[in-house]
Amino acid sequence: MSASALQGLAARIDAALPQTQCTRCGYPDCAAYAQAIADGTAAINQCPPGGAEGIARLSAITGQPPLPLSEAHGHESPRALAVIDENWCIGCTLCIKACPTDAIVGANKRMHTVIAPHCTGCELCIPVCPVDCITLEPASGAATGWAAWSPAQAQHALERYARRQQRLDASRRAAAPKAAMAAGLEVALAPVAEAQAAPVDAKKAAIAAALARARAQRAQS
Repeated sequence: MSASALQGLAARIDAALPQTQCTRCGYPDCAAYAQAIADGTAAINQCPPGGAEGIARLSAITGQPPLPLSEAHGHESPRALAVIDENWCIGCTLCIKACPTDAIVGANKRMHTVIAPHCTGCELCIPVCPVDCITLEPASGAATGWAAWSPAQAQHALERYARRQQRLDASRRAAAPKAAMAAGLEVALAPVAEAQAAPVDAKKAAIAAALARARAQRAQS
């Protein structure tokens, strides 16, 4: 298959995923998992949020036979919503950094809260919370897998994730010159630091030699 055909296949597969960006498939995001399926390096049954219906969709797109959901990657369940117990939140910002759709707002040492329409229930905020103040609540009733999602919700999650990635990329580009400047300054100052350290090292060596001579003289007396 040509590169363009693989790219098109990956795009169709990505569009059939619920866009939770939960990483339970074993890949960093839905697009990466879709590309792996297109490349033939990942199976179509690794997306718990998509469930059985999601696997059926991927089977129809790829022509691969449907498989049971991989237990190693999780189980099909209702769509969830993260809820922060504001009485216990310490404002560490770790959940904000972990959220793939910027669904959590707050500030350092200030209470955080979840914006419900933006939350995909990805669970990524749960393990990073040092005080265990985040829980998951069912948000789709008895509906599970793709039945718990609408195309509009998946598209909204994808757009939120894309905007977050753009923001992070912009921050990294802005920080790169400063990091390069700091690295260059460190290299430039290295000879100075070495020159400053040389007299200190020589002085330490002289003191050590004098102490050794003194010990030797005491031993002989």
